[in-house]
Amino acid sequence: MTRDNTVSTQRRRLIQAAAAAGLGLPAIAGLAQPQAQGARQLRIGHQKGYLSLLKGRGTLEKRLAPLGVSVRWTEFTAGPVQLEALNVGSIDFGDVGEAPPIFAQAAGAPLAYVAATVPRPQTETVLVPHDSPLQSPADLKGRKVALNKGSNVHYFLVKLLEKNGLAYSDVNVVFLPPADARAAFEKKSVDAWVIWDPFAVAAEQALQARRLADATGVVNNRGFYFSSLGYAQKNQDVVKVLIDEINQIDVWGAQNRDALGAELAKVWGLPRAVGEAATRRTAFGVGPITKAILAEQQAIADTFLQLKLIPQKINVFEAAASGLA
Repeated sequence: MTRDNTVSTQRRRLIQAAAAAGLGLPAIAGLAQPQAQGARQLRIGHQKGYLSLLKGRGTLEKRLAPLGVSVRWTEFTAGPVQLEALNVGSIDFGDVGEAPPIFAQAAGAPLAYVAATVPRPQTETVLVPHDSPLQSPADLKGRKVALNKGSNVHYFLVKLLEKNGLAYSDVNVVFLPPADARAAFEKKSVDAWVIWDPFAVAAEQALQARRLADATGVVNNRGFYFSSLGYAQKNQDVVKVLIDEINQIDVWGAQNRDALGAELAKVWGLPRAVGEAATRRTAFGVGPITKAILAEQQAIADTFLQLKLIPQKINVFEAAASGLA
């Protein structure tokens, strides 16, 4: 396949993914526009969350103005779509969970990990109906379990089953995005739902869903901030300022959990009580990428290869933006 055909295929995949995410063709056309010659620009792709709060504060733009850097924001509904945009050169930075970067790297995206959160295992969980007979993860054997394919919780389920003496093949996995999974959960057409916050909190509060297990002692569940290798290497000053601004929100959030929860609830379009509960079980802290963190990612990549979710083995360490501690 020629490079032109490869680019066309990538653009077509981006348009399809964006259409599924609710982005119209005008938005895609805007994403695909190249940067102006000689200008320094930071194009941020973000999901509803911490980066949305940073956008609302406007502090990043003020700090980057003396460096001659303008900022453009584009909202996405999920990490995979962000990484498609990175792959075709339409954004320079974004936030994502553990799993999507692995699929992006397997697809040849020029990904660079630039920062990671501390582990947040309490923010992903296995939910069952309040009157379910299931009392432990071992009881999942032979049951229908809903989850979002290739997401962080996919890896969590694999490791949770292993810890409880079960194989992945011992459960009946039903691949559903969060909204469809919740509908199936409400109808009790699945026995359990593996999901992350704020969806998990919302189901606990509105449906009286019961937590069968969370990821504590099973997987770390970190969040990641990413760029492209080229942008991260050429704009280290910009990335440094950006990570510092994110960290400031994180530090503030750790000291003002309920206020942070109220802000996030507005961003998510959920009740304030959901936002507050979600932030109360969130661990705070943003730091540099280390060898140990990338080793965690490599373990996830190797697991996904065994499950045939990615086509070939990848070396996660090739996505390090700089020297590792």
